[in-house]
Amino acid sequence: PCRNFHCKRGKVCRVDKQGKPTCICQDPTACPSTKDYEHVCGTDNKTYDGTCQLFGTKCQLEGTKKGRQLHLDYMGSCKYIPYCTDHEVDQFPLRMRDWLKNIPISSPLNKKCQFLCVQVKKIYQNDKRLMSGDHTFELLLHDFEKNYHMYVYPVHWQFHQLDQHPVDRLLTHSELVPLRASLVPMEHCITRFFQECDGDQDKLIALKEWCHCFGIKE
Repeated sequence: PCRNFHCKRGKVCRVDKQGKPTCICQDPTACPSTKDYEHVCGTDNKTYDGTCQLFGTKCQLEGTKKGRQLHLDYMGSCKYIPYCTDHEVDQFPLRMRDWLKNIPISSPLNKKCQFLCVQVKKIYQNDKRLMSGDHTFELLLHDFEKNYHMYVYPVHWQFHQLDQHPVDRLLTHSELVPLRASLVPMEHCITRFFQECDGDQDKLIALKEWCHCFGIKE
């Protein structure tokens, strides 16, 4: 009965006395063993052996304040994350845009958008493109102003890659996790950046807010 029965993260399927499938909280102590590189840090600043243990713990705290506040913060064991200064958060979109701009070149073509991807690659694979690397902020800003059209598609592309459950042109905390959780250990400003992107503070980032954060014109 559990074969095609889906439970959300942190829960597992069990058959009740009537033979019907039902979802119950995953026992964190029963999660499979993990390697050190699979550890994750929760928003409670506690290191969990893996996502199974984290979401199992969150499920057991369901209905409590701790349960509502517990989320996956970032990949890897918890460590000291420096405070992001005003100057750093102002410069963060420059590096993020440069990183996003180079993704279409390295990503395999998606059959659903193969024609569009080919056209985009033609734009990017030219002499004007600033190759990926550690560039000065002045150079990144100059390239953005000079080759603005090269940055528009990647910013929109990343938004729609994240906007999945549901596809509603709004990014929730959980939809941001795949991008944010992997970057926090390397980019300590990403949390503050996303918080400030949410201009109306409704805990959702709309496409308009996302583009504004990256300097894309309306």
